[in-house]
Amino acid sequence: MKIADTSAQDVALEPRSPARRWLPAAIVALALVLIAWVAIPSVQRWAGSSVTVPMDRLRLATVQRGDLVRDASVQGRVVAAVSPSLFAPADGSITLLVDAGAEVEENQVLATLDSPELQNRLQQEQATLDSLSVELERQRIEAKQKDLDNRKNIDLAKVTLVAAERERRRAESGFQIDAISQIDYEKTKDDLETARLAHEHAVADARLDAERLAFELQTKELQLERQRFLVQDLARQVEDLEMRSPVRGIVGNLLVEQKAAVGRNQEVMSVVDLTAFEIEAQVPESYADDLGLGMPAEVTVASQAYPASVVSISPEIIQNQVTTRVRFEGQMPPGLRQNQRLTTRILMEEKRDVLTLQRGQFLDSGGSRVAYVLGSDNVAHRRAIEVGARSLAAVEIVDGLAEGEVVVISSIDSFRGADSVLVSD
Repeated sequence: MKIADTSAQDVALEPRSPARRWLPAAIVALALVLIAWVAIPSVQRWAGSSVTVPMDRLRLATVQRGDLVRDASVQGRVVAAVSPSLFAPADGSITLLVDAGAEVEENQVLATLDSPELQNRLQQEQATLDSLSVELERQRIEAKQKDLDNRKNIDLAKVTLVAAERERRRAESGFQIDAISQIDYEKTKDDLETARLAHEHAVADARLDAERLAFELQTKELQLERQRFLVQDLARQVEDLEMRSPVRGIVGNLLVEQKAAVGRNQEVMSVVDLTAFEIEAQVPESYADDLGLGMPAEVTVASQAYPASVVSISPEIIQNQVTTRVRFEGQMPPGLRQNQRLTTRILMEEKRDVLTLQRGQFLDSGGSRVAYVLGSDNVAHRRAIEVGARSLAAVEIVDGLAEGEVVVISSIDSFRGADSVLVSD
């Protein structure tokens, strides 16, 4: 029995060439090479980096060259640069003429003080002044009278001296012709000497009396002058019983009640000068050593910066803050109000043409000594840095970074101190 086969259906095939047999394998090998060329760098970066961080979790900044202003921005409040207080000049009863918050003009009477004791003392001292004035005039009249008497005595002594000299000449002529005796001649000599002495003493007495009277007159004048000063001082005190505003502004606090009895030097009220304001700012203790008088500052009012300067610094630190006073330079901003809150920027240092980098959490987490620089291969490499002056927005780079490098400025705690970190897209 013959078994049928499929030979009638078979098709004779020609043998393949060697090139066609290896073509698929070559294509597969080429594809593997391309995949490896693309994947190997990524694999190498992944293998060399022990930490991988997504890009969207990082903040980056570029190292730039420019000017760095070291400053401190704090909140301050508007205070009156001039806020004088009024004190009672004497004991008495006070009458208030204004209310708290009232606008007042300079030299306007704000209150009056009734002090009968002071007014009575002024009247007494004024009477004493009038008495001394009368006494001085009487002393001047007596001095004139005494001067007149002395001149009369001098004139009489002069007449007596002239008469004695004449009698002396006549006696001498008579004695030469034996017309008078020796005794009479000697007597004329004695009379002449007596007259001469009387004249000299009259002149000396007049000179001494003139000096004495001038001294007594000067004493009276000094007493009168002293009394006049005393009366002027009391008159000033009585005038001060009308308490006037030293500045133009508004009445602050009233510290006494109407018609109350007040004591001497007791504070009565305060007046706020509305034309002179300053900013009182609390600066953190960390800036205390860097603050100095005259430092420039900027005060922001209604989105506009006004130049100012530091005029006072508190010598003590309270609650980790230093109290400073900032005064506007030039014209003050309009519309300021007492206790208004304003942003104050104190410029402590300015450096020009230095490397700067935006401030970020990397300074705290890296101790200001470590930064991660992002390369073109998306790998951030750890690098030691040295920083200098700091401002609110930037920090000076002294060493470790170059201009144009991109640095991770967000927190680097997640990098765990790795030498390199892969930043994934």
